Parts: sequence; structure tokens; C-alpha cells
Amino acid sequence: MALDNNIRKRWQQAQVLLLGGSAGSFKLLFRMVKQLPERFNKTVIIVIHRKKNFFSEIEKLFAENSRMLLREVSDKEPIRQNTIYIAPANYHTLVEEEGFFSLDVSEAVWYSKPSIDVTFESVADVYNKSAAAILLSGANQDGAEGLLKLRQSGALTIAQDPADAEMAEMPQSAIDIQAAEYVLTTKEIFELLEDTT
Repeated sequence: MALDNNIRKRWQQAQVLLLGGSAGSFKLLFRMVKQLPERFNKTVIIVIHRKKNFFSEIEKLFAENSRMLLREVSDKEPIRQNTIYIAPANYHTLVEEEGFFSLDVSEAVWYSKPSIDVTFESVADVYNKSAAAILLSGANQDGAEGLLKLRQSGALTIAQDPADAEMAEMPQSAIDIQAAEYVLTTKEIFELLEDTT
């Protein structure tokens, strides 16, 4: 579908952009991080599944290729604009109304910690219609319920077109419960990322 005026307007109004993905989303997220401009005027929060207790080079690789400041979330860290945050392994990442992150050690959701659902639901409570979220490729249903809560709170919610995703289950699960207001191809997602006016 074409990017209509409604999606562009709400995209521009969003203060925070959530990117959630699992299997098959790494290359796509890497391209997104490389493309985002230095003055994006949003906070970007990436939640990507990774193996428990598995040391990851994701942050280093992303940071070396990002024009924006990029860092792994720390507990009680203030949330800043023009910064990309990556949810750390073995914790759930939440945002607090006071404007900072908190890390939670409760049980895994959909076998995942960090859980996309947990972060998305947390952002829905704080940012409401000032949030935008894109759910990408993945092999389970994590993120679908969180995306639905975001949509119900007035946020702009987008799922990657399952036909375009390396693993279709995650975006398809969101579409099945009507959590995604828009279903966009990879090409359309990148067109939206370029819209920084």
C-alpha cells in the first residue's frame, strides 16, 4: 500500500519509535540503524531476541555503523531523543512515566528475555499516541499483543508484510489480531524512515 498522508502525519508526530524483531530481522535492523539520520528527532528502542547468556556483538556492530548515538539500555537511564537504545539480553526493558528506563528480571515471555511484548506494552502506557512501532520478521508471536495494546492506546502500529519477511509468523500474528494498522513492505518501511521532516 502507498504511504498515505495519515501515516506520514502520525509518523512525524511520534516521539518514540519501537522496532521489534527476532529470527530473520537482524539484517533489516542493521540496515535501518545505518539509514537513520543523526537528527532523527525521535527516541529509537530496539528489542531483538538473542540467546540467553550468549555474548552479543550486536551493540558494537550497530554502533560502528550508526549516525545516531547508540547504546545498550541501562537501568534507571534517562530516555533521550536522537538516541538508539538496544534492549539488553536477559532482562525485560520497560519505560517509566518519569522518563527513564527500568530493567526487569521476571520470567521470559514467549521464551524470550528481552520480550517485545513487555517493552511495547510499557511504552503504550507512557507514550500513547506519541509512539510508533514496527514489528518485523520473527518465528514466534512475541510482539503481537504489545502491538495491539499500542494500537488501542492511539500509537501508530506497523507490521512488516509477512510475504516480505524472512520469518512470517511474528508479523502475521500481529495482523491476525488486528494489531497492525498498516502492513508495509520492506521498501515502504525504508521510505517511512527517510521521512524526517
